[in-house]
Amino acid sequence: MQILDFLPSYIYVIAISFLVSLTLFFKLKPADRYLRLFPPFLLATLSAELLGMYLTFLKKPNILLYNFFTTVEFCFYLWILGLVISNPRMKRVIRITNLLYAFVVVINVLFVQGTHTFHTITYSIGCLVIVVFCIYYFLELFRLPKSVQLKNNPAFWICSGLLFFYCCSFPLYALVNLWSGISKLVLKNFSQIVTILNVFLYSLFTIAFLCIRNRKYTLSQS
Repeated sequence: MQILDFLPSYIYVIAISFLVSLTLFFKLKPADRYLRLFPPFLLATLSAELLGMYLTFLKKPNILLYNFFTTVEFCFYLWILGLVISNPRMKRVIRITNLLYAFVVVINVLFVQGTHTFHTITYSIGCLVIVVFCIYYFLELFRLPKSVQLKNNPAFWICSGLLFFYCCSFPLYALVNLWSGISKLVLKNFSQIVTILNVFLYSLFTIAFLCIRNRKYTLSQS
């Protein structure tokens, strides 16, 4: 059996999102330049996912890899949220939260749950933190004095994907360490749910990247 035979569909969605994100290096407005952080991040995400699957294929442990990379994901998304949120005080709160979260993960992985167990405690905390700041972003967005075309707002699509993904993945991953004796059918369903969540998340990222091009085209016609 080749490793490509069992690649989940979301891997291809991540790859497509990465390829589309490569167009973001050209002619971005200053407010949208944070999007240039996504191509290297998506490439790292794709590499980590493929490496994790390759380790599984070799029947080697990949918990430490996912402990590290999910932490990188949370820190990256917090950084992005700190860039798209306008309130200066909230920006400072997010930066401090980011540093504290990374510190708490290190403590948890090294001294509490250990390096051979998925860090469900700090993963759950990360989910809640992302959800809270996404909600704040939407509150800030809808309180703007002038109307905004949401379909052409990349931050709206990104935060929508993050909010949905982490709201749904919180109850799944929070209990993942308790699933060792669970049936293969339930594990298969779990895998399908995770695939759907990932497809949705990276599809919204792709829409965010594409709407930038659509917005520039619309302006050029006006």
